[in-house]
Amino acid sequence: MEWKKEWKPLLVIVGIFLVAFYLPVGRPRFDNAVLEAFHLVKWYAQEHVLLCLVPAFFIAGAIGVFVSQASVMKYLGARANKVLAYGVASVSGTILAVCSCTVLPLFAGIYRMGAGLGPATAFLYSGPAINVLAIVLTARVLGPGLGFARAVGAILFSVIIGLLMHLIFRKEEIDKANAQMMMPEPEEGRPLWQTAVYFATMVAILVFANWGKPAEVSGLWYAMYSAKWIVTGLAAIALAIELIVWFRLLWWKVVLASLPAAILVLLFPHEPMIPFAAAVIGLSTITSIDTGESGEWFSTSWGFAKQILPLLLFGVLVAGALLGRVGHEGLIPSTWVSALVGGNSLWSNLFASVVGAFMYFATLTEVPILQGLIGNGMGQGPALALLLAGPALSLPNMLVIRSIMGTKKTVVFVSLVIFMATITGMLYGAIV
Repeated sequence: MEWKKEWKPLLVIVGIFLVAFYLPVGRPRFDNAVLEAFHLVKWYAQEHVLLCLVPAFFIAGAIGVFVSQASVMKYLGARANKVLAYGVASVSGTILAVCSCTVLPLFAGIYRMGAGLGPATAFLYSGPAINVLAIVLTARVLGPGLGFARAVGAILFSVIIGLLMHLIFRKEEIDKANAQMMMPEPEEGRPLWQTAVYFATMVAILVFANWGKPAEVSGLWYAMYSAKWIVTGLAAIALAIELIVWFRLLWWKVVLASLPAAILVLLFPHEPMIPFAAAVIGLSTITSIDTGESGEWFSTSWGFAKQILPLLLFGVLVAGALLGRVGHEGLIPSTWVSALVGGNSLWSNLFASVVGAFMYFATLTEVPILQGLIGNGMGQGPALALLLAGPALSLPNMLVIRSIMGTKKTVVFVSLVIFMATITGMLYGAIV
């Protein structure tokens, strides 16, 4: 036996054995952390997979099939006008207002279709970071100063991080731009306005199905929340009509696929997840058996789901074990976090940025978390640093980004977010 070839497998086996041998089962913190991991992944599956990720997968698949590569390159490509490209990326992310995981299929879609690294990463940051409702909630709960600083910081971050990513990987971007020049102009399958309406319909389903309940029970935001499922249902009906008229799916197949969801709405009027799930199953069924472009749409969407979903669930599981849910303890005691984010030192801002980057925040949950931390002595600078790094990143998010654009680019992107959040937090802390 050649031991030179076998020492690595031996070390792996010994390492696994030692971990298993000394596994601290029975200790309250470890046992609770294991439960927290499963609690968080269960909550994530119930609240985010069906309503957030599934529509996002279908939108990402549609980008790959129905949006021409020429269109993506025109507005977001490596050779696109920089003002136009970063403006489109930032505005698109703002309109979607999704969490750090839901934005991933959409990012993967535009990046693989030829979007430049800079605009693509600007979109990747802006989607979860520039959330109008979250910024308004931040101003109301944590004060107008933090709300304004978060809004300005997030908008600037999306553009600056995108530009820095472009400059750091400039050689690769030049090569991509040269390659795009050699590509022939593809033919448009349908009028641009039809494609725009089709995407607007799916985005409406994604946005309104996930419209969060505001703190106040009056005003425009609450009115939109009260009507969220009505708007979602109308958008779903519009999508069904588009599939029949524009995508040539047989009307009786669409009606048959929609019928279970319509019946379940009547049977379970207060359980919208049930008819929503039935609608997803119906849409998946009729598109998966189609041999035309609708079948290609489902196939592409399924490809994104296979790549992204396992990594997200694994990342949420690990994040739950380390940090727990809101108000619960993981392996890392919350008192440690509170003690390390006081004042306005470099360390406290850096620590807040790193913890925020690795922790998973569902949309709007960062505000009550910060409210508790500020009450326990967290400084204003570290609070802003966490607001700028936390919603845009998470451990699950990083795992998926790495699978899309590689380890090197992921490390640089994450490092830029953490570095800029740290510096911005220090400056804000010094001012206030």
